[in-house]
Amino acid sequence: MTATPFPVSEIVAARRPHRKDAARNYDALIDAAREAFAEHGSDAALEDIARRAGVGVGTLYRNFPTRRDLFESVYADEVNTLCAAALEVADREPWEALTAWLNRFAGYMVTKRAVREALDGESDIFQSCRESMYAAGGPLLERAQQAGVARTDMDFGDLLRMVAGITATAFEDNAQRDRVLAIALDGVRTRT
Repeated sequence: MTATPFPVSEIVAARRPHRKDAARNYDALIDAAREAFAEHGSDAALEDIARRAGVGVGTLYRNFPTRRDLFESVYADEVNTLCAAALEVADREPWEALTAWLNRFAGYMVTKRAVREALDGESDIFQSCRESMYAAGGPLLERAQQAGVARTDMDFGDLLRMVAGITATAFEDNAQRDRVLAIALDGVRTRT
């Protein structure tokens, strides 16, 4: 896979401030919001997010004038990170690359659920993120299928829905989620 920019990369770059101090605050707010959304869902308090980031609420509103702006930016940042992860694992063996990326995808789903509750799935940002995710992860499945290590009677959409369904379930802890995901992925792997 080449390091071609994904549509979401352009969104993230356009939203992130260029001044170093402003970019540092922006990044801190994104990280704090990601944590808060994972813990409290879409109802996480903006004041708590600003406090976690170590900035005032005015800085939060300067970067994200509306709650929706914050949700969209967190979502785009998460997808951008997921796309970069696909490029990072692309040189591994096909099955290892696919499963490494799917494990990252499973972790991403925790934040996505909270953000998705607050946003319209038909927005332009969702479309760009979806295109980016398919462009990043789809080739990993195709490569595994071509290598004969993944079933060919499924497509990338099927695979994402399976993993999303698994991550929507409540687990005792991440280890249990990882075991269940491994069991499901065992059904995707072909035996040679």
